Amino acid sequence: QVQLVESGGGLVQAGGSLRLSCEASGSIRVIDTMGWYRQAPGKQRELVATITIDGNTNYGDSAKGRFTISRDSAKNTVYLQMNSLKSEDTAVYYCNAEVRVWDSRSVFDRWGRGTQVTVSS
Repeated sequence: QVQLVESGGGLVQAGGSLRLSCEASGSIRVIDTMGWYRQAPGKQRELVATITIDGNTNYGDSAKGRFTISRDSAKNTVYLQMNSLKSEDTAVYYCNAEVRVWDSRSVFDRWGRGTQVTVSS
């Protein structure tokens, strides 16, 4: 079984920065893609950023130019550096991973429990 645990959320003033981390654990052979999504109350979950094992990145429109995703595949960890934060960035941020485990051909889509990011004016 694979678990993802996020950390680094908190309260920050507009214009400030936060760095989120997500570590995957379990019987992991390789993680194809890791990423971050966010969800505010009453809204759909939306893409923030993803990164593949070969380093290709994809950003949602709201993150472009302000957020940077990176990963340490040896540690099964993904990071999200968030700069120039705005009030509208307030949401629960969820980590996602497409995981290949030992002794299986399947790719498992796993989610963390989320970490709250609150940006005050």
